[in-house]
Formats: sequence, C-alpha cells, structure tokens
Amino acid sequence: MTELMFKGKEFVWNHHLAVPARPLVPHPEKGIGEARLDGNLIVQGDNLHALKALLPMYAGKVDCVFIDPPYNTGEEGWSYNDNVNGPMIREWLDANPVGIDDGLRHDKWCAMMWPRVRLLYELMADDGSIWITLDDNEVHRARLILDEIFGEDCAIGQIVWQKRTSRENRAVLSPSFDHVLVYSKALRDTWKLRRNRLLPTDGGYANPDDDPRGPWASIPFSAQGYREKQVYVITTPTGVQHRPPKGRCWGATEPEFDRLRELDLVYWPKGGNGKPRIKQFPDEAKGLVPMTLWPAAEVGSTEESKKQLLSIFKEYEAQDLQIHAPKPVDLVRRVIEIATRRDSIVMDSFAGTGTTAHAVVEANKFDGGDRRFILVEMEDYADRLTAERVRRVIKGYDFTGTQKTELLRERLNWRALEKADALVHEVQGIENLHGHEFDRIKKEVKDGELVVTGEKAVAERAEGAGGEFTYCTLGEPVELDAILTGEELPAFDALAGILFHMATSQPVPPGETDAERFHVGEVNGTRVWLIYRPDLEWLKSSEAALSLSFARRIAEAHPNERHLVFAPARYVSQRLLDAEGLAVEFVPLPFALYRVERE
Repeated sequence: MTELMFKGKEFVWNHHLAVPARPLVPHPEKGIGEARLDGNLIVQGDNLHALKALLPMYAGKVDCVFIDPPYNTGEEGWSYNDNVNGPMIREWLDANPVGIDDGLRHDKWCAMMWPRVRLLYELMADDGSIWITLDDNEVHRARLILDEIFGEDCAIGQIVWQKRTSRENRAVLSPSFDHVLVYSKALRDTWKLRRNRLLPTDGGYANPDDDPRGPWASIPFSAQGYREKQVYVITTPTGVQHRPPKGRCWGATEPEFDRLRELDLVYWPKGGNGKPRIKQFPDEAKGLVPMTLWPAAEVGSTEESKKQLLSIFKEYEAQDLQIHAPKPVDLVRRVIEIATRRDSIVMDSFAGTGTTAHAVVEANKFDGGDRRFILVEMEDYADRLTAERVRRVIKGYDFTGTQKTELLRERLNWRALEKADALVHEVQGIENLHGHEFDRIKKEVKDGELVVTGEKAVAERAEGAGGEFTYCTLGEPVELDAILTGEELPAFDALAGILFHMATSQPVPPGETDAERFHVGEVNGTRVWLIYRPDLEWLKSSEAALSLSFARRIAEAHPNERHLVFAPARYVSQRLLDAEGLAVEFVPLPFALYRVERE
C-alpha cells in the first residue's frame, strides 16, 4: 500500500490518544425537549475534543458519518490549531490562517484531518460507513489517509456529485462536480450485504387496470446474456410477435412466463402491441443499486441549497449567514437512504449550517424512523445558525409563498419519446402516490426536460417536522492526575464514562451507572466499579479505598464475571483477592491513563 507522507505526521499519528477528555455540558434552554445525552445532540466546540468527549457513550455505535471538511482551496482562511507538542507544530501556528501562499497548507490539512478521522473510526459501528465531500484540492490525499486508517479493502467507492449547473466563466475549467468518498469499517463485500437497502425504484405506482392487489409499477421482462431456455417467441394479445432484444434473453423460461401471465402479472404496453413487462408491487420491489454519478436534478445543487437556507432564514441575507456552499438536504438524504436503518445514529463533525440534522429529521418524518443525529460545530454560529436551523425545521418557521418539491425530472430524447406511454404511466403513478401531499402536481417541459413538481401554498408558516435535540458545550478537561490534589474533581458520571471506555474500549451501557453503589457498567463479562465522590476530604478517607468486604460483596452479587475496581487506594492485596477466588482487580487512581487489557 502506498503510504501518504506529510510534514508533522509523526506528531499527529497518535495525537487522538493524547487529547484530554472533556465532559459534555448540556444547555437545556438552547435545545428542544428534555436535555439528554443519548438523544439528538448539537455540540459546540473543537471537533477533535468533541469527538473525544463522545467516545465514552458512542464508541462503536455510529452507523453513518457524513462530513464536509474544509476543502483547503487556499481561500477559506481556516486555522490549524491542534495543541500538538513539537517545535515544528508551534512554527506552523505562527503562519495561521492557512492561505493560498502557505507552502505547507496541504501538510497542515492532512495533520488536521488525521486525528479526527482516527476518532471517527473509533466511533463508527463495525458495519458503519463514512461519507466525505471534497473537491480536487485534497481528495487524493484524503483517499490515502482513509486507505491507511480503514484499509484499501474497505473503500466502497468515489461518487461524483453535480454541485452546480451554471457555468463559471472566470475559472480555467468551470467546476461542475465534487467528490464523495465512501469507506466502511467492514470490508467492501461485507458492507454490501449489511447496508441498509437499495435506492427506491424509479417512478411511482399506479393502478390503470384496477388490479385488486393495488398500485403497481412495471419492470422489463429481459435479462443480460444468452440462456437457451429463455430465448423464445412471445405473442402479444394483439397478435404481435416479439423475440428478446439483441444480446439479451427473456427474464424467465417459457413455462414461468406462462405462469406469470396466468397470475395477471404481465403488462403489455403500446396498447397491447409492446414487449411484455412484469407488474411489480411496492412490497416486492428490490430497489436500485446506487450509481457513482449523482446529478443535481436528483440530489440538489449548492445554488438550490442556498435558496432553501435563505427561505428558512428570511430575515437574513446570504452574507449575514456567512454561508458559502451548504450541502443540499437531498444529497444527505440520499446518503441516509443508503447507509442507515430507521434507528441509526448519524454523525457530522463539520456541521456547518446543519444540513445533516435537517436531512435526518426529514427522513424520520418520511418513513416514521427514529434516527438520531450528532452534530459538532466549533464556530460561533453553532447556536445562531446551526442549531437555529434545526429549531426552525423541528418547530416550523415563518414563510409565505409556494413550497416546491421536485418529484421527477426526465430528459426528453428520442428513446424517451419511444416509451412515451411508460413515461405517462410513471407520471400518473407519481400523481396517485403524492397527490394528497400537495395542492397541485405541476407538469412542464423546460429546456428539453420533463419536470414534475409538487406545489403547496403556505400562507404564513411552514409546518415543522417535529423532534427534539440537546445543545451542549464542552466542559473543562478531566485531568486524572489532578484528582487527588483537588485541582479538579469531575462529576461521577463524567469520570466513570472516561474510565469505562479506557478499560473496555466500549461506551458505558445506558442506565447502568449508579454513583451510590459505585457501579459503572458491564460489557462482555467485565464489570467496572469506581469508588469515587467529587469530595477531596472523602477521597482521602478510608471509605475511598477498595476493601475485602467490598470485593466479596460485588463478587457475590455478580458471580462468573471479572471485576475492575478503580479507586484512590486499597486495603486488600491482590494476592489475598486471588487466594479467596475473587475475580476482582484493583486499578489505582489517578494513574489510570493506560488501557487495561482484557484477560
């Protein structure tokens, strides 16, 4: 494997391990609903520190990561400010912000991304996937970073997204697309089997023949290649004879086709003269394999996303919102369709304008799902823009005008005209499926394309999609070495989560932590305890030590399990614990900066 080398790599290789743990501090007044850390989250703070803060609860649980990091065009003015110890890094900081004339800007970008991707990898589920949007400036370096961290065999693909449809005459070549890199923790073939689902089939369903089984769509009755038993003559109800298309065969043998005809599953287009197609009902649809070309007509463009954002923030101009090129909601919706289940966790650690949360809320509204989002944004607009957009999407917002939703866009070439009846059938299906959602379904031919749009008049207020979230900031770093000096005494839950993750590499199981019993949680036969209270005098007392009676009590209550007990001191030796057959191990505070290996 080709290794990516960049200046500073030796300093950031394991920098994610040295990042101090910081607790999440909820701000109930800025969220919606009950403040809770196991629901939707918006975190304001440096994303490297925020990702480390999320590890104790979310390690191995995130199903989908969608990030839109700095493209490093030389015009963003972003700063590399990770606190990495090293004279070279300190020199770099003096050259911030990173600009077009900075000869080390690509090295700095790699140094910024490396520890963040390492933490995102730890947060991802075993079959989770990461989707990263970039342009030509850094996409090739990003692939090498991902190859090293995830492995080349975990590269799912590289998607081309048409980000703009207008021409940029000032450029050498007018940029029309961005890249979307897709990697998974699982190997490529494993992820293919475990991914959520294929994309919905094109077009809607209709019932032009009043089939008692309900609306249906038709699919071609042909297959690639040559199979002798699937090459035969089919006669239509009007007497026209058809053979399979050149280079193809029919989709089944003749006896199977006769069976499908008896079951009224064959549709004859062109008034009965056309080649047979097969009726497919919604619950039978297998879906479509995602392509690597995503046109703006399907997933939106940056121009459209700006207009949508400004419709939500009607009181602002674009320059007031400090937006450049927000990602379209439909782009992230497409990712969610492919990469999530209805109860998945979706994370965006470069949250920007909050598109990812908007897409998750809309996806839940569409299919009744219970997906959760976790957003991280370090800029000062995290509250007034990122979170405020989510508040308005959830609650509704002032809006007067017509909301338009594009339902179909089809280029009208000769091939489309030859299949005009199928296209009309498709439009009728859309009208039947979505007509009740809009005031009208508008059909127009524009610039050589058939565009079908759902329109809904809004008099005063756009309807909210519902939901809730908790807004958090980052607390002061938890320095374990400072606990017994009294310099820092974190809350029990904050310290317990950090130590549990250190000891087991897993997040704390929800609902198991009990400060009164000093119980933290259990995973894979290992139970973790923390004898601790945020009280310096108590920590110096004999009550804060592991005793033989405490060891006997927990071993008796939870037999056949291994017990790790974090405490400032102990009054019983490991030899005595072993002699009594107690599977109890003492881990001293504040020296718990290492990971306890499982036996």
